Amino acid sequence: MKEEHVTQGESPEIPVSDTAIEVKNLTFSYKTDPENKAIENINLSIPRGQFVVIMGPSAAGKSTLANSLNGLIPGFLKGKYKGDVLINGKVVKGREVSEMAREIGLVFQDFEAQLFSTNVNLEIAFGPENFGIEREEIVKRIEKVIKTVKLEGFEDRQPATLSGGQKQRLAIGSVLATYPDIICMDEPTTDLDPIGKIGIFNIAKELHASSQFTLLIVEHETEEALHADRLIMMKDGQVLNDGKPGELLRDVAFTDEIGIMSLHTPSFFKKLLNMEQMELPLTPEEGVAVFREKKLSFDENKYAEILRTEDVREASYGDTVLTVDKLIHVYPNGNKAVNDISFKVREREFMAILGHNGSGKTTLVKHFNSLLDPTEGDVTIYGKNTRDHSIFDIGKEIGYVFQNPDHQIFADTVFDEVAFSPKIRGVDKEEIKERVHEALKAVDLVGYEEEDPFSLSKGERQRVAVASILSARPKIIVLDEPTTGLDYKEQKKMMELIKRLNESGHTIIMITHTMWVVSEYAHRVAVIRDGEVMMDGRTRDVFAEEEKLKKSFLRTPHIVSLSNQVGKTVLSLDEMISCTEGAR
Repeated sequence: MKEEHVTQGESPEIPVSDTAIEVKNLTFSYKTDPENKAIENINLSIPRGQFVVIMGPSAAGKSTLANSLNGLIPGFLKGKYKGDVLINGKVVKGREVSEMAREIGLVFQDFEAQLFSTNVNLEIAFGPENFGIEREEIVKRIEKVIKTVKLEGFEDRQPATLSGGQKQRLAIGSVLATYPDIICMDEPTTDLDPIGKIGIFNIAKELHASSQFTLLIVEHETEEALHADRLIMMKDGQVLNDGKPGELLRDVAFTDEIGIMSLHTPSFFKKLLNMEQMELPLTPEEGVAVFREKKLSFDENKYAEILRTEDVREASYGDTVLTVDKLIHVYPNGNKAVNDISFKVREREFMAILGHNGSGKTTLVKHFNSLLDPTEGDVTIYGKNTRDHSIFDIGKEIGYVFQNPDHQIFADTVFDEVAFSPKIRGVDKEEIKERVHEALKAVDLVGYEEEDPFSLSKGERQRVAVASILSARPKIIVLDEPTTGLDYKEQKKMMELIKRLNESGHTIIMITHTMWVVSEYAHRVAVIRDGEVMMDGRTRDVFAEEEKLKKSFLRTPHIVSLSNQVGKTVLSLDEMISCTEGAR
């Protein structure tokens, strides 16, 4: 892309420094929280053309650092600022964000806040237009960017009508179109299907290979970080580690300690064989070679016991509680989002619905609680056809937790938020108190009753949203991407909560792109592709068919892929360790 950076009438800008980004002794405290340093004494030097991934748990300071690079801090986000940030050799502080946008593009963590135009083409054109790029050149850029972020056919669509993943790719495209020297993406893969995540990193590698383009990605996914030139690990506002991804990610004790999800393959061999750190394989393919070299094998009896446990669990399910029968949904614009889907869900099942961005997953589950009416076909909940019952009536049986808790939360206090559902159903005050306490206890938020929900962390707000559903005491709970935007420890906490709800009798239906979550928690998987069910079965059986999953833009977690290649399908690191025998 670099060769097209200069348009007619402009003179080429010669970078004043071989260092793209330099951060010197940077410390910042937000005005709203002056006592706590969001970042402290950060020193970094990033050469032009380097591809850097920044990782760390929530509140590590990653987004604060990203927002310091283009002048949002201290220009818009005020606070106590010490030190310097230089972009292309020039100090950022005091420069306008609009001026900085010519040199560094930022894709926000809250990518939806970045979109405002009336169609995809105009969104991508906005940046170049503001920089005075000629119309002919803008048209070329739109065409190229649309292809790069795979939004062909969506040029005239309103951003609001796109799926979450499509919106995310559009936000990335709108920044790419300005052809900055540096791009910083703050968690750009949070809402993307697994192959889409790889696609973003492939885009990064292509851009990186074609020019002196400098790329920073703030990321939670350790598997994706292997693609980078350099990995920076942060916690509590400080840089703890900085080096080559392969070297740092072999240190599984360190990643475990700071709350980053350790890579499955080195974790397995470290825990099983206590291999030397630098000898540990990183990828499933490397792991297969070591597995065979060490003459490891599966313990058939232990594997058979795991399968028997699944049989017992399945036999314990109750009657059918949800029936989808030949469901079709066509939106007013003519888009057929769901096409002839049929399946049944039994009481106490834990079902994950998977599929690529825009496959129809959310459209499908919105029929379960009457948020959408079928164009054709029927959905029945506990014998109630959703066509014949209101959202209020169906809501007694099924609760829906939205992908973004901020789309669900509205009250001034946690208590009022959780009390809302039983209150509108005419429950008396004493029972409302009992239900609120019961729901908050389930999500580990007792003591938060008088807190403002919007002052809480993303993970806490997500748990408030779950509690607000639990207070209605529904038998079925639908969760749309319950772990989006959470770090690994928060994801584990959320999923353990959902597991407990399932074990206490709730039927769980979950949409997610986080494949390790599916692997470790879901009993059953339905894969949706282009509005149709392509696969439906036990998680283990579905994950055994990796090639079929890839056709639906999905891929298994590393430990599953490793196990598939050596003869069995395991669903977690613990299962793999328990089933492997040989040299110890």
